Amino acid sequence: MGMELLDHPEPWTEEEYFALGETLSRVELVDGSLWVSPSPTKRHQHVVFLLARELYDQAASAGLLVLLDPNFRLASGRVLQPDIVVADTDDEGLAVDASDAKLVIEVVSPSNAGTDRLLKPQLYAAAGIGWYLRVEQPDGSVELHLQKLAGDHYAPFAIATAGQILTAEEPFPFQLDVDALGAARPKPRGAP
Repeated sequence: MGMELLDHPEPWTEEEYFALGETLSRVELVDGSLWVSPSPTKRHQHVVFLLARELYDQAASAGLLVLLDPNFRLASGRVLQPDIVVADTDDEGLAVDASDAKLVIEVVSPSNAGTDRLLKPQLYAAAGIGWYLRVEQPDGSVELHLQKLAGDHYAPFAIATAGQILTAEEPFPFQLDVDALGAARPKPRGAP
């Protein structure tokens, strides 16, 4: 990905977007424009991994799949890459459709805070995604903000902070231990 992005004077189509293939940066398509973000920080990636690991068996029990950084089609010409999507789908194809999504999760980092707190929730709500989980990282800890679609926006449903467990029956039964998500890197065997 390089000069071909700069030499593209027209709005981008989904076909052109998917033709980019795998890129080093996170590239999303919104109404003909590309949103390009650097790869997330190591801490961000670690929190995403821990979330996916915690959710995997719980989602599978409900017949759902947990996907990391998928191409997520909200509408024609709108393909985002959320950190995690829990969906009623299989593992075939290039994209997950919004109609299959049960829960969308974004982990907020300083480089994407405005997008994850304001822009993406508006786009997810417009696509009718019923549940949005925003993960904040204040001072190295983790906070979970589960939100439910209320008309054309998200309304707070539950918040869990250090020492708490987020428990929900919708959109599928799950529990997330906040302390497990903020866990530091494991020490090697035999280390003090």
